[in-house]
Amino acid sequence: MMASKYDIIVVGSGPGGYVAAIRASQLGKKVAIVEKESLGGICLNWGCIPTKALLKSANVFEYISHAEDYGITVKDAKADFSGMIKRSRGVADGMSKGVQFLMKKNKIDVIMGYGKLKSGKKVEVEADGKKTEYSADSIIIATGGRAKELPNLPIDGKKIIEYRKAMSLEKQPKKMVVVGSGAIGVEFAYFYNSIGTEVTIVEFMDRIVPVEDEEVSKALAKTYKKAGINIMTSSEVTSVDTKGSGCKVTVKTKKGEEKLDCDVVLSAVGVSTNLEGIGLEDVGVSTDKGKVLVDDYYKTNVEGVYAIGDIVHGPALAHVASAEGIICVEKIAGENPEPLDYKNIPGCTYCSPEIASVGYTEKQAKEAGYDLKVGKFPFSASGKASAAGAKDGFVKLVFDAKYGELLGAHMIGANVTEMIAEIVAVRKLETTGHELIKTVHPHPTMSEAVMEAAAAAYDEVIHI
Repeated sequence: MMASKYDIIVVGSGPGGYVAAIRASQLGKKVAIVEKESLGGICLNWGCIPTKALLKSANVFEYISHAEDYGITVKDAKADFSGMIKRSRGVADGMSKGVQFLMKKNKIDVIMGYGKLKSGKKVEVEADGKKTEYSADSIIIATGGRAKELPNLPIDGKKIIEYRKAMSLEKQPKKMVVVGSGAIGVEFAYFYNSIGTEVTIVEFMDRIVPVEDEEVSKALAKTYKKAGINIMTSSEVTSVDTKGSGCKVTVKTKKGEEKLDCDVVLSAVGVSTNLEGIGLEDVGVSTDKGKVLVDDYYKTNVEGVYAIGDIVHGPALAHVASAEGIICVEKIAGENPEPLDYKNIPGCTYCSPEIASVGYTEKQAKEAGYDLKVGKFPFSASGKASAAGAKDGFVKLVFDAKYGELLGAHMIGANVTEMIAEIVAVRKLETTGHELIKTVHPHPTMSEAVMEAAAAAYDEVIHI
């Protein structure tokens, strides 16, 4: 039997919710978590984890397809689309079971059903047509987000799809149009292109991965075009005709209207928050432009109600939600946590080559009025990258010329998503460019490029 009263109830079990619940339990709180679908939320079940499983399958297939480059002969390698999908779902299921284990280990009550806020610090949970009320001293809303839907691109789940369907299609499409070139768009473009689907990316902005440094965008576009991906920037899908066996996509470009034929259109234009139907209006929680308004510790305007993750200000990233959840419950428990520094949040895109960045782009730093020292080191000059057959890309560091502060880092290349944490730590510790140059990096590694890029900014680079 579930208790009816808790110290903390968390609504939503994604990387914000379940992490918050575990930290609250560690701090001695009696905790329950409410989940309407699967423990782990979108991230573990339909986002971060299963997509990386698909991308790994694509990566392995690419290695096998280019085995001769490594002195290995492989005959008749084929991509088994259904096998890749099956593996991805298996990985996701395993991670969700892992969260179940963590809930039991930390003595957290799991309440399955649809949670809704009620006045008086209560949560109503509906499951199988039955409604049950639970109360708590503090309630944390962590309901996350879903694929954004554009009026001219209505998702039907068959021919116009979003990321969930893109990783569970029954049959590999021969032709796909990807609308949007953020992380989701370019990751799926890479996956499907690598296994033989003809892919076209349509991006409204003037370059792909538009939030990244311009040099990173150019480098990825060059690699994608070389791989056979068609890229249409400064373009907009105005309509999709799904009447026939496939899709007829109308694209508005600078040069005029263009028609594309494909089997399926993937809408990857961003994230919408899950705020509807969870009782925010009923209890008077303030929102603005689809986000819950909170203070530095995620408290809403309603006493005892908190919100974290995609539904509040800041980037919609799993690691941000987790960090917010920890800060939130530590504050509730009477600790004195440091507010999250949103200027030092790493962003990672797991296409091939990978992209990782943190802080200011070169353009943003200039616009902010800084005098800059910029250093760039190409992986073509890296011994480890050459040995690995992964010479595409570079590390670019942006420093304040006056004080040597590391303002931003931008990487594109193999394994750079594993390298960016060094930069986040360096920025957190306010390390200067010269200190980074004097930090001995192991040889041969891809991470040497960080030291070399810092040296390049100060005209001390050795290997270029």
